[in-house]
Amino acid sequence: MNHVAASPVTRLAGKHLLVLNWRDVRHPQSGGAEQYMHQIAVRWVQAGAHVTWVTGRGSHQAPRDVIDGITVIRAGGALGLYGRAALWMLLNGTKFDGVIDCQNGIPFFSPLFLPKATPIVQVVHHVHQDQFATRFAPPLAAVGRFLEKDVARAVYGRRSIAAVSLSTRLELRRRLGYTSPIFVVPNGTMELPDEVGPRDPDPTITVVSRLVPHKRLDLLLGQIAVVVEAVPNLRVNIVGDGVERERLQKIAADLDLLSNVTFHGFQPNEVRDGLLSRAWVTASTSAAEGWGCSVIEANAWGVPCVALRVPGIRDSVVDGKTGWLVDEPRDFGATLIKALKDIEDMASARSITAACRAWAARFTWDRSAALLAGVLVEEFGATRGIRTQRRRARSDMSSLVRFSTPANFDPAVALRATDEVRVDGAETSVLLNGCDETDALGVLRRLGIFEADISLADRDGVLAGPSMAPGASSTDSQPPGSLRSRAT
Repeated sequence: MNHVAASPVTRLAGKHLLVLNWRDVRHPQSGGAEQYMHQIAVRWVQAGAHVTWVTGRGSHQAPRDVIDGITVIRAGGALGLYGRAALWMLLNGTKFDGVIDCQNGIPFFSPLFLPKATPIVQVVHHVHQDQFATRFAPPLAAVGRFLEKDVARAVYGRRSIAAVSLSTRLELRRRLGYTSPIFVVPNGTMELPDEVGPRDPDPTITVVSRLVPHKRLDLLLGQIAVVVEAVPNLRVNIVGDGVERERLQKIAADLDLLSNVTFHGFQPNEVRDGLLSRAWVTASTSAAEGWGCSVIEANAWGVPCVALRVPGIRDSVVDGKTGWLVDEPRDFGATLIKALKDIEDMASARSITAACRAWAARFTWDRSAALLAGVLVEEFGATRGIRTQRRRARSDMSSLVRFSTPANFDPAVALRATDEVRVDGAETSVLLNGCDETDALGVLRRLGIFEADISLADRDGVLAGPSMAPGASSTDSQPPGSLRSRAT
């Protein structure tokens, strides 16, 4: 039976942890970033940790709350929060064993307000250098870019960072110049449905999205105008709300698409999931994301995605297996047509359904909680000048090793809390982070293992974890349970 070695989450039991985030999960503008940290924090609380969440206060929100065992303290608006949080940390910072500092463009700069030895891990969903100009006047946008890049890099120093995707890690390196350890901790997703029902008889595209400028649904509507000419009876569902809704509805009317496109607005989960589960494909024309949460949620229902090859989204779509990536916006409509025609074939649809669900099954909130806990546990040691194992490789490099499980196997002997271990009966797979093939040999020797398969981990291996065989594609192994077809 597959099982994962003891989770780093268990090592947080009894710890008092502080989460800094500009919103909480009940904020009226809460989104994916808040859901990410909330799902992880809930699992830490369930393991015996004490979590305090300091955040901004939305309209009609109480100054204090308890949500799923998390103590929530609210004060200040979108910008006023940061000064309030700084004062709160100065007054209360000595109470905490570790801190998760969630950066949403402007960091909390927690190292300035907490005791020097406090373990601090930044969580970064995506880099905001380009977005500042879309939300603020030029002088304030320049300040935002300076704070996110130069000031934050100086304040946080060599402290560890958790990035939600490979794209975000690359942006942190190239655009912000971070040289500190960066660990990839992807989002989890909804629990896979046991089975999925039949899709709509007519070709159907369902998009679940906030209707905001950077999602670029206007671009999608322009390409849908091309698709309707080639795909009879095309239906498009847009589920979600936002400031762009009125403008998008006008664009749809101008393009004579109102008979094809339905704007459903915000819907309860069961309605949203019902619409999504019957779709043939979903689509993303976003300018960039930290991670494609909606892509993976669609995959859980067996629905592939046609998407622009942009940061975050390109990490979430396995091109040619769980969807199709498009390099140029002008080619988006043609790719949608091809995708709809490809999955018109039932055998092809069944294969894609299975691949999508297998990929989505890799991304669980339990795994995300364990990965981020591992980063924090390693930072506990780093603040005391302790690194559990010496590794010479650049922190972005990972190795995937497989070996016969030895008797009395104890991964704590030679592994870091940031390494992932999966034992499948007689075989063990380990993803060694910050480790090249030479260092992997040293780790194996310390484990007393002298025969193993070793390879540098590819993109899918880093994202999906050690359950993947070296060199295998994300669809070569299936998650437990049957994958029932949705193609008929």
